[in-house]
Amino acid sequence: MKTRIDLYTRVTNAIIADLERGVRPWLKPWNAEHVAGRITRPLRAGGQPYKGINVLTLWESALSQHFTAPIWMTFNQAKELGANIRKGSKGTLVVYADRITRTETTENGQESERGIYFMKAYSVFNVEQIEGLPPHFYTIAASQAEPAERIEVADQFFDHTGADIRHGGNHAYYAPQDDYVQMPPFESFRDAESYCSTLAHEMTHWTKHPTRLDRDFGRRKFGDEGYAREELVAEIGAAFLCCDLGITPEPRDDHAAYLDHWLKVLKDDKRAIFRAAAHAQRAVDFLHGLQPDGAAVLAHEKGVPA
Repeated sequence: MKTRIDLYTRVTNAIIADLERGVRPWLKPWNAEHVAGRITRPLRAGGQPYKGINVLTLWESALSQHFTAPIWMTFNQAKELGANIRKGSKGTLVVYADRITRTETTENGQESERGIYFMKAYSVFNVEQIEGLPPHFYTIAASQAEPAERIEVADQFFDHTGADIRHGGNHAYYAPQDDYVQMPPFESFRDAESYCSTLAHEMTHWTKHPTRLDRDFGRRKFGDEGYAREELVAEIGAAFLCCDLGITPEPRDDHAAYLDHWLKVLKDDKRAIFRAAAHAQRAVDFLHGLQPDGAAVLAHEKGVPA
């Protein structure tokens, strides 16, 4: 339990420090060139992407230590590849969260099952902290997909969700009562990536509808705690989704006002960023699951660990 509490505190304090400097760690780093791609989630040694809070933790670590490679591995994984950690290198904590089912007997003798979430922490190192790895771990990307190709993929992705996306006016928002997403005309955005980034944010809100993920933080008015928590989920969800689509997420000027609200939420609740990242991951998994190729949805359950 002490390890878990310390982990909540360490991760939350690092993100609070970034926010107090006006930096949203889920928007960086985005300009690194590597064989894995220009924009990517942090990757395990085998190439599998990290999810949820681990994405934020590793992005924050890469940002603070100026890493451009997205690949991370444990001490033992590096050792198995005949490599060694550079002297003085400090590992970054990541977590493994899961749920076990425990059968309990009630006072009247009946058995019931209860889900118990658990979390384990371990350290990983960026490949730039490791010497002697096979060359492909360090290779710089030679070329990337053209911007137009990435935008076409994103357009198809949003179209396949079946969401009611309307255009007009000068505000972007999700209207929960009538269940539609309102977007300003495409021509009013600086570029196509800005449009897609904004739409990714609103589509994350779209997943909260009771017929989808039924996400409700008690949001009642602008600036209250429920509002701040939902906006945090949408911000992180948009960053995850843009990353998956190869689109650079754009910080929206109208969201700068949320920084103080997010800081209050995070300072009052050390688990808030863990929950927000878990909800954001579920939202992105849900949107992937609406694609015709049947992309895997990795979190079906309504409950969110941590």
